[in-house]
Amino acid sequence: MSSSFVIACVGKPSAGKSSFLNAVTDATAKVGNFPFTTIEPNQGIGYYPLDCPCVKHGVTSKCKPRHGWCTNGRRFVPVRMLDVAGLVPGASEGRGLGNKFLDDLRHADVLIHVVDASGTTDDNGRETKGYDPVNDIQWLRGEIDAWVYGNLERRWPGIVRRHTATKAPSVDTLHAQLGGYGTTRDIVQRAMDTVVRTSLIASKDELAQWTLDDLHVFVNVFLDHRFPTIVALNKIDMPDSGKNIASIIKRYHKASRDGISEENIVLTSALAECFLRRMVKQNYIQYMTGDDDFVSNDDGVSNNGVELKELDEKTRRRLGNIRDLVLFRYGSTGVQDVIVRAVEVLGFVPVYPVKSLNFGAAEAFRDCVLVRKGTTVREFARKLHNRLDVGYAGAETVGGIQLAEDDVIEVGKNNIIKITTIGS
Repeated sequence: MSSSFVIACVGKPSAGKSSFLNAVTDATAKVGNFPFTTIEPNQGIGYYPLDCPCVKHGVTSKCKPRHGWCTNGRRFVPVRMLDVAGLVPGASEGRGLGNKFLDDLRHADVLIHVVDASGTTDDNGRETKGYDPVNDIQWLRGEIDAWVYGNLERRWPGIVRRHTATKAPSVDTLHAQLGGYGTTRDIVQRAMDTVVRTSLIASKDELAQWTLDDLHVFVNVFLDHRFPTIVALNKIDMPDSGKNIASIIKRYHKASRDGISEENIVLTSALAECFLRRMVKQNYIQYMTGDDDFVSNDDGVSNNGVELKELDEKTRRRLGNIRDLVLFRYGSTGVQDVIVRAVEVLGFVPVYPVKSLNFGAAEAFRDCVLVRKGTTVREFARKLHNRLDVGYAGAETVGGIQLAEDDVIEVGKNNIIKITTIGS
């Protein structure tokens, strides 16, 4: 697999999260406009687009990815995705499928919160009019906060007593309590560093002096690091979506609130993307996810030499609406932009392990692995396979440049790597 992280699609019932997952993967989630459409988590593979080095090195025709694909130098790298069960207010207290939803979150590294921008579904996913989508953004974060803080708050006096008795580092004490949320010590450390650097808590990292308010401040910072969230404002082609989008952008402009910042809000139409994909499969149009338009038989264009089917009036009208209300107005359906933002917010970078730096071989750049920013060459070898770590003898990049074990991998500098092992 090209990535070791999980992107989770979350949101209230009927916000369009199952349709979104279908739009970005080959999974087929059960779709319907009623609560708890998705009973079991639906897993699928999404694709993160990036510029492949095959263009720079003149081997586009020889680029044969083992996973995903590469088209004219545009590479699509597989990423794991999960659509979890519907969330409703009160989930942290076990309402609806709340306990299951929150348990599923432990497996996620980043959240895509699919929000119904049209305001036509209430907080329980039932049809309505005039609902404010900002409520959904706020209560998702509120439910996760109540889940984590509630568990800590009930046990806080005992946690502090043990911490004082053992004289353990504060980060170790907190990690022991937060490990059940799928977190690493590094994430807890980064959260603590943020608290100390910004002086959000007067007593900084002295847990014995923390009040419950201080604990709550830390939990909020921790959630920013543990569950970074991208908001996919869905159904952007619906009548009332425009005014709701403007209101949401205004609220989060230059201000991070509810665990959300403006750059992590993406406008989407999952159903439009699903329909366009279906039209491609049926040979009615030429279109690639992320494009700002499509072409049809009306444009006199063939599909790789095969003549596109003629559109009937109903299909032509629907495609025209998608073109006018989505593609021309917003530049794309937005679904690919959500994946891009989700990967980027995690700080992952692409690395290409190669057997030879002579790219004249029959197949080039077979693998692309996404690793966290700051990963060193030796850590990358260890990630690829234990044998490469145990037998590690050295590494080099393009131009025969030798790489040190502790060299940090950077895009465009040393992210094409040949690893040499003892005896090879």
